Amino acid sequence: MTDLRKNSFLRLTVTLLAACGVFSLFTPLHQAAHAQQVAVAVAPAPVKADSLDSLIRARKLVEQFFEQSSNVVCDEFITQSILTRNGKPNYREESRYQYQLQSSDVAGSVKLKESRDTRKVAFRDPSKTLLITNGFTSILLIVHPEYEASYQFESVGEETADGHAVEQIRFKAVPGGKSPAALQLRGKNYPLPLSGSIWIDKESGAVTRLTAAVDESFSDLGLKGLSSDIHYALVQFHDPDESYWLPLSAAIDVEAPLQHWRNVHRFTGYKRFRATIKVELGKNE
Repeated sequence: MTDLRKNSFLRLTVTLLAACGVFSLFTPLHQAAHAQQVAVAVAPAPVKADSLDSLIRARKLVEQFFEQSSNVVCDEFITQSILTRNGKPNYREESRYQYQLQSSDVAGSVKLKESRDTRKVAFRDPSKTLLITNGFTSILLIVHPEYEASYQFESVGEETADGHAVEQIRFKAVPGGKSPAALQLRGKNYPLPLSGSIWIDKESGAVTRLTAAVDESFSDLGLKGLSSDIHYALVQFHDPDESYWLPLSAAIDVEAPLQHWRNVHRFTGYKRFRATIKVELGKNE
């Protein structure tokens, strides 16, 4: 069992057990606060008028999801691969988990908790160093109102995906702004300036795809590149009857000077769960 509940403020974690020691990417909530303290004054991120409506609708849905309906459980299938220089896998492991995501709003900030129960243990070659990824669900916080001033947004235009009209919006980190991802190396935290694209369904306002990447500006810390590509699908819940766009698949690539990893996550069978407390009152004798 891989239990992430101790990291109650976890937002994005990528851990590499490399020869130089522990190399990890994550964002605890207190780190986001620290980033805000050391930041210079940041003006609200400019948003072009033609993309304003899509972003406003998407932000409302994302905020509603994290505040009200993100307590879900599903089956998660993970493929961990080591790639050759030409991008082809030369080693991989496959495993299956029951994945749970919970969120809460404390003092106006979103906190996320993840946990995994092992359902299928992959064959493990102890001589191989693999990438461990989790917490990337929080990348959707780029669209959350809490991060509105941390990114610049620009509409690329409309296109069709799976028969639906979607708008592609590019985003770029504002210097000094908060980030839902950070690099931890040798006890120090480095907020990651993410850039990428968001695809928003024109009819519903839902985010259907999100890509995020970090350039080579962290190469002096041993990170040559990091990219993620997350696809979302509409999931219907009952009691009450509600539907939300949830992660369907996620591909994460991390490249260091001497090695290249790719993890692919697939999610199926979403269900909502609720914590139930039963209290029994005994008789006084």
